[in-house]
Amino acid sequence: MKQNYDVVVIGSGPGGLAAAIAAKRAGAHDVLIIERDVELGGILQQCIHNGFGVETLKQDLTGPGYAQRFINEARALDVDVLLDAMALDVTRDRRIIASGKQAGLVELDARAIVLSMGCRERTRAQIRIPGARPAGVYTAGTAQRWVNVEGYMPGKRFVILGSGDIGMIMARRLTFEGATVERVLEIMPFITGLNRNYVQCLLDFNIPLQLSHTVKRVIGNKRVEAVEAVQVDERWQPIPGTEEIIPCDTLLLSVGLIPENELSRQMGVKLDPVTGGPHVDEGFQTSVPGVFAAGNVVHVYDLVDWVTEAGLIAGRSAAEFALGQRGAQPAQQWRAMKAGENVRYVVPQRVDAEALARGPVKLQMRVLRPMEEPVWVEARAGDDLIAQHAERYARPGEMLSLELPQKAYDAVRRAETVTVNVVRRKN
Repeated sequence: MKQNYDVVVIGSGPGGLAAAIAAKRAGAHDVLIIERDVELGGILQQCIHNGFGVETLKQDLTGPGYAQRFINEARALDVDVLLDAMALDVTRDRRIIASGKQAGLVELDARAIVLSMGCRERTRAQIRIPGARPAGVYTAGTAQRWVNVEGYMPGKRFVILGSGDIGMIMARRLTFEGATVERVLEIMPFITGLNRNYVQCLLDFNIPLQLSHTVKRVIGNKRVEAVEAVQVDERWQPIPGTEEIIPCDTLLLSVGLIPENELSRQMGVKLDPVTGGPHVDEGFQTSVPGVFAAGNVVHVYDLVDWVTEAGLIAGRSAAEFALGQRGAQPAQQWRAMKAGENVRYVVPQRVDAEALARGPVKLQMRVLRPMEEPVWVEARAGDDLIAQHAERYARPGEMLSLELPQKAYDAVRRAETVTVNVVRRKN
């Protein structure tokens, strides 16, 4: 352990590992990863299903297999690692206080920091499900760790609330282990996870899905005995007369993920009220100079490959800042990326106009509602159409990307705002 580092990365999931590797590759000499678990890899270690690496590695790997590729590379590059440790405090001048079982209380100074703490699950309290508080109500991620890592089955007869990816994947996983998944309920009129998970995890195993349904109350005293499901209207209000009692002993919640940003708040990093993550620029620098963010701490991704891609950009940018090759952007160079028609949010939220002089900039976004028809993903600087990309459809559970080309430099410089839309593609 050293006291001074060029780059310190907080979190060793796919974003953190990629950031540390990219920082080393970009010339940062001393790079440290702080990880609260006893091993590197973050959430990937409990994701034993396949589907990882198809985009970045052109291979279909399990979560642990995908993580190991990057763990091996980080070790080969001599990235320092502090395991079983928590970052307790981070200041705006990039001083870090961490506590670990073996290292004790340590104080570190970093020339640049990459925040990659990932995200956490919404709980029962946050979605306000009425009823008693018996045992047997868990988040899907907690159940995933118990089954895949600890070797425990949380129940035998399940109802899953929410069609997020973890919930659908756990429906299949629990079925493999001999449990019965009675129902998957989703309050929205569309699934909120990837369509491939709907097909491979629910349809292929005949697990029923009810859209526009939620849990009205939990029934049971010491242990869950049943849940009362109900259909909801377009305002998410229960429709009287549609109640149904579903016997079960376990309720799993897959009702959304929240970027983990307590450390960001401590530093005064500006957060986006829609994503819950930091405002970042094209290099994933936050509003605090020298502090970068990558992965699900910025916004919740659908594929781990895109988390890795973001980590590589953030790590390289952090190394450039540490080495004096990148500074804080002058405010007059910023151009806001605005969510337009049928777009929920856009990341990055701002782009340095001068960055386009050096090369294209990739934008990512999610739509507000599904469009099961050919669409244009487009960006406009004022009245000028500066980028356009065709997609066969647009779904809230699947991220969309759009590249601002280098040739858009002049139009972006003239405009104060770039608006991103997803619109129907006319014949």
